Amino acid sequence: MLVFDAHLDLSLNALQYNRDLRMGVPEIRDRESGLTDLAGRGCGTVAFPEMRQAGIGICVATLLAGCMKPAGPVGMWNSPPQAWAMTQGQLAWYRAMEAEQQLQAICNRQELETHLERWSCDPDNTPIGYILSLEGADSLRTLADLATAYDQGLRALGPAHYGIGRYALGHDQSGPLSAAGSDLLREMDQLGMILDVTHLAEETFWDALELFDGTVWASHHNCRALADDPRQLSDRQIIALAERGAVIGVAFDVWMVAPGWKRGVSKPSEFPAANLNGLANHVDHVCQLLGSTAHTGIGTDLDGGFGTEQTPADLDTIADLNRFREILQQRGYDEAALSAICHGNFLSLLQHAWD
Repeated sequence: MLVFDAHLDLSLNALQYNRDLRMGVPEIRDRESGLTDLAGRGCGTVAFPEMRQAGIGICVATLLAGCMKPAGPVGMWNSPPQAWAMTQGQLAWYRAMEAEQQLQAICNRQELETHLERWSCDPDNTPIGYILSLEGADSLRTLADLATAYDQGLRALGPAHYGIGRYALGHDQSGPLSAAGSDLLREMDQLGMILDVTHLAEETFWDALELFDGTVWASHHNCRALADDPRQLSDRQIIALAERGAVIGVAFDVWMVAPGWKRGVSKPSEFPAANLNGLANHVDHVCQLLGSTAHTGIGTDLDGGFGTEQTPADLDTIADLNRFREILQQRGYDEAALSAICHGNFLSLLQHAWD
């Protein structure tokens, strides 16, 4: 079955982790043996061969370079020009992968339909499609950069990441949408870009929904009712997103899955809910809360600054998305529901946004 993964930090892994994603995951792990400079070394889960094994024919791939405070271990820079330069380097890597026939940029509905037709006819020889998204807006030196980025193929943007951003507050902060953030959303509306509400502080989230008129999604989010943390969506937020026609991608980062998880301390094997069944509980919660499967998708965030030390205990690589689909099937999701969750909901959202 075709899978649409709504959040993969591919260029971060290629450039900051120095991973050649054309190789398989085992070879990448072997090359990182003994390295301890970044979290997840030797424990990565994502590479192009394993994406294909999972059926991922299309994904949302990120640019990621922030200036937020406090700074994190990766993707953080001391000035907007440095961060902008990093996103331009990441863009160059995506272009290089296009030249290698590994990836294919998708920027409009016609390109989307053409790609889906090619993939359905010959998935083994069709490049993986990607829609470009910016995770955190800090790298935009001024709003003029947004139009430049749009011309370069950027189609979605999440204004915040962690901490105090230049345009918006991350989920670990508290406060309203800033004046700069309001200007950013208005410019996004003018360009027809998709707003990714992932990582927004809760008050900022509500301000953004009120101000922004365009298409919205939550690329990688789980449920606060099951894992109580501001990083997760409350039931009220889930309902509000559904009312806007949004789709919520379930994330495979187990600190967002298992209640009580402590990053850097807990281990997947120690938590009964830190597995693919626990993740399926989040899918169940959203679907039961809304009485529909129409607003649920997949946004794995695998290798988003972590590896198997922070993924479901029964997941070795992204290819194990196949097992996750089997778990949902065992829980009673029929073929139509599985198709909607695995790809249909996000594809319908894009088709509507780009109509």
